[in-house]
Amino acid sequence: MTHHKKLPVGVFVYFAVAFALGTYFTFAAVQGDFGLFSRAEIEAEASELQVQLDLLNAEVALMENLTLRLSDTYLDLDLLDEQARAVIGLLRGDEIVIR
Repeated sequence: MTHHKKLPVGVFVYFAVAFALGTYFTFAAVQGDFGLFSRAEIEAEASELQVQLDLLNAEVALMENLTLRLSDTYLDLDLLDEQARAVIGLLRGDEIVIR
C-alpha cells in the first residue's frame, strides 16, 4: 500500500510568488529604467556627446586663437592681410587681378 502525501497549498503559493518575483526582478534588471539595455544606450549616448564636446572645444580653441590674433595687443600680419583682402578687397601694388 502506497501512501501519497499532499503538498500544502502554502508551499505552492510560496514557490509561485518566489518565481513571480524572480521573473520580475530579472526583467527589471535587463529591460528596466536602470537595466542593462538602458545602461548600454546611456553609454553610447555619452560617447557620442563626448565626441561633440571635443569638436566644440576644438572650435572654441580656434576662435580664441583668432580672437587673440585680431586683438589690439597682438598683431598677426598674415591674418590682417587676409581680412583686408576679404572684407574691403584690398590688393597690394605688385599683384595682378584675373577675373
